[in-house]
Order: sequence, then structure tokens, then C-alpha cells
Amino acid sequence: MNALLEVLVSALIVIGGVFLLVGSWGMLRLPELMSRLHAPTKATTLGVGSVLLGSIIWFARVDGVPSIHELLITLFLFLSAPITAHFLAKAYMHVHVDAETRLPRPGEHGWSTYDAAPGKGDEQVGEG
Repeated sequence: MNALLEVLVSALIVIGGVFLLVGSWGMLRLPELMSRLHAPTKATTLGVGSVLLGSIIWFARVDGVPSIHELLITLFLFLSAPITAHFLAKAYMHVHVDAETRLPRPGEHGWSTYDAAPGKGDEQVGEG
């Protein structure tokens, strides 16, 4: 049983390390903020989660009791990473997108919710 447990924990740590490496490399190599935002929120979160899951399994076997600390860290990480990414994306959109036309400012890349100009039917209820 110990050999199987060691292989499982080792695999989780190696998988986590690969995800962390890919996430770090993506943060360095991707060209703009909106693409770089995926690296820490996706790959690095999965990497740290995998390493923490390996730690939970290992110390549950060694101590006989699962560690609540690693579980809380994992929960906090998986809850805070998407919220942080959302706030960063909204801040980027407010700085780099023209508020009136909802189009990217000249010479800048667009964002999926701001690609099209407002058309008919976009007016608010109660106007006019």
C-alpha cells in the first residue's frame, strides 16, 4: 500500500510542477495582459492545487488525520484566483476600451464583450 501511495503522491507533485512551469512560462512569454491573465489563473492554480492534494494525501497517511490547513489553502486558492482574474480583466477593459463606442481604442486589441458597436435594441428600457 505504501508504494502505491508514494507513486500517487509523486505523480501529483510532478503534475503540479509541470502545470506550475507552464503557467510561469506563459506569464513570461504571452504578449499582452489579457493573454497573460490565463497563465496564473488556470495553469498555476491547477499546479498548486495538485501539489496541495498530494500533500493532503501524504499527511493523511502519515499522521492518520487529513490536514485541514492544505484543504483550506486549496479552497481559498480556487475561490480567489477567478475573482482576481475578473477584477484584473475589468480594470483592463476600463482603461483600454472607449466607453462611448465600446470599441478598442486605436492601435489596441479588443475584448470579446467590446468587439461590436452597439446596435438597435441596445437602448435601455424607459428611454424615449
